[in-house]
Amino acid sequence: MMKKLLLLALAWMAILPMLAQDQEEQQQLERRYTMYGVMFYNLENLFDTINNNGVYDKEFSPEGARQWNGTKYWQKQHNMAYAISQMEVKGSPAEGPVIIGVSELENITVLQDLVRQPEIKDRRYQIVHHDGPDRRGVDVGLLYNPRFFKVLNVTNQRINKYLPDYPDFRSRDQLCVTGMLAGEKVSVIVNHWPSRLGGEEQSSYLREAAGRMARETIDSLLRDDPNQGIIFMGDLNDDPQNRSCSEALGAKKEIKDCIEPGSCFNPWWNILNKGIGTLGYKGNWNLFDQIIFTNYFLRNYDSKDKPTLTFARAEVLNRKFLRGDEGDRQGYPLRTFSAGIFMNGYSDHFPTMIYLVKEVK
Repeated sequence: MMKKLLLLALAWMAILPMLAQDQEEQQQLERRYTMYGVMFYNLENLFDTINNNGVYDKEFSPEGARQWNGTKYWQKQHNMAYAISQMEVKGSPAEGPVIIGVSELENITVLQDLVRQPEIKDRRYQIVHHDGPDRRGVDVGLLYNPRFFKVLNVTNQRINKYLPDYPDFRSRDQLCVTGMLAGEKVSVIVNHWPSRLGGEEQSSYLREAAGRMARETIDSLLRDDPNQGIIFMGDLNDDPQNRSCSEALGAKKEIKDCIEPGSCFNPWWNILNKGIGTLGYKGNWNLFDQIIFTNYFLRNYDSKDKPTLTFARAEVLNRKFLRGDEGDRQGYPLRTFSAGIFMNGYSDHFPTMIYLVKEVK
């Protein structure tokens, strides 16, 4: 018995240094890298209650079909703020994503109300917004944590230039915000491409034009400063394999194909192939809510080369509380309205996030 106890003690003496070494290596890894979350969220008709756009805005007013009043508006604001508050980023010095691109919002006022909600007000998100020409009055915008992202420049692009045969076409403007993220220059482009109204193929030329606009914007940014990272995000109303994304924008499915300077990688292509999407119905998933980026961010963790911001992974944030749990919408995004009935949900899209890591000096 004594012999067995002695052998066991000797074994533990041999194992303990190894356990301590593993724990020390894990602590070093945690100390060595910091994580930053970059998120996109379609807020699904975040409208105020005031009808200031005639027939297009009447729907979201107390007199409209949805009877959109103050009670529903503030519940919607609470829900969206709660959803954002739950998107934690482990290993980040921030409490949540440092950058959030948003779409389907009516004006800057609704974003001001959003960032003041109790669930996220302590993050002190700042706003970049621009009133675009969309007929329904919806825009895109950017929320950012000023502790980690410093805005240097803001520009907006309009799709009409890329549709010479349709000079009066009105859609959301493209928003481009250039700043410093974790000490590195990064441009973030936020989009909400034209819808599939009239049919996917029949309307494809509109989204292909938007893809060309995005590609030219990326190329222009890189001509001005090739030593910057570019993140492109939005509700594209197309999937990664559609022509607008794969050809017009030129976003690649595989990292190995992103060799040329300025090449764009689309991590959502393989995610959708696994049956994971951001919106869907009756077993058919789409992944319209994409975050695509240039090969600036494609570095190995152990690389000694600049830049140090490195893509780690991408995720559809399909949290349980964001999903419906009954009927034919079970498992799909729990939206604000369904068949005209107020569901007190969140959005008809799941948010998405990419995680970037940076070595801590």
